[in-house]
Amino acid sequence: MEALCKTALPPFWPWEPGRMAVTGSREKPTSRTHPWYLAKLSSVGSISEEETCEKLKGLIQRQVQMCKRNLEVMDSVRRGAQLAIEECQYQFRNRRWNCSTLDSLPVFGKVVTQGTREAAFVYAISSAGVAFAVTRACSSGELEKCGCDRTVHGVSPQGFQWSGCSDNIAYGVAFSQSFVDVRERSKGASSSRALMNLHNNEAGRKAILTHMRVECKCHGVSGSCEVKTCWRAVPPFRQVGHALKEKFDGATEVEPRRVGSSRALVPRNAQFKPHTDEDLVYLEPSPDFCEQDTRSGVLGTRGRTCNKTSKAIDGCELLCCGRGFHTAQVELAERCSCKFHWCCFVKCRQCQRLVELHTCR
Repeated sequence: MEALCKTALPPFWPWEPGRMAVTGSREKPTSRTHPWYLAKLSSVGSISEEETCEKLKGLIQRQVQMCKRNLEVMDSVRRGAQLAIEECQYQFRNRRWNCSTLDSLPVFGKVVTQGTREAAFVYAISSAGVAFAVTRACSSGELEKCGCDRTVHGVSPQGFQWSGCSDNIAYGVAFSQSFVDVRERSKGASSSRALMNLHNNEAGRKAILTHMRVECKCHGVSGSCEVKTCWRAVPPFRQVGHALKEKFDGATEVEPRRVGSSRALVPRNAQFKPHTDEDLVYLEPSPDFCEQDTRSGVLGTRGRTCNKTSKAIDGCELLCCGRGFHTAQVELAERCSCKFHWCCFVKCRQCQRLVELHTCR
């Protein structure tokens, strides 16, 4: 008999997928065409030819070159981008800014071209998504350039045997650093926004590293665990999203300052303690996201569904910014009276019930 056990390791985009638009000309990176190419890669087919790299919108030339040299990895980059969008929209589903995406560049709208805490989260979750997806692709044998982490072997201080396929997080993080960070480094790492983006990119990757865990399998009679083999594994991406959402809520407002011979970001309020490498930082306060503002890319909250009984941010009072809300009776279809039939299926009835739906004015 075998039994599975898991122990914690000590610290050591809602859119309809479609074809990605391509162009024959190379776009220069500007603040208006920011690289949410990661999100756009989520909707493209398999990237198996070098010519495809040339046509992808949003990539700078050095990223095109990396794409050509690492064609087999690019599908993982696409999956990482999709993970990032889905997790962002899950974490902010009840907030005024709900991580909406657009069909045009920049994918997240102009909100992320500003140095706000929302931009900080998007950079962090995108960087983490790429590192996570590439790491999983290594472990699953999809990539020829990497595999399991063979540096984890032997007997641990706790007495168990390292075995199995440990996730190669070092390769995933290194690829994310090389591919995602190159755009900021091409701008000159001394600019305030580049410093902010690079810091948050790294904070996203550290959210995976600090939550790495040990998974074990017990071998023995009736799961007696006479022999236990373990391997290192990345955490579920939902756990990474939760960790970064907490960092978003406690993000530090910073400003650039000359420190020695270089520029660094320091807390704008001198009474705040310095941020760590795992914290998110931002340069400017966020808008309230209440009213639509096409110039700044804010969609507003009119028409959003709210919770009438909640006093939190998803409640009608806060989400609707005091404008009030509409209430309508809607008919909801759902399964009911489900029964198990031998063998082997479940049969349910389709039931209708009236529910109240509240939407912001």
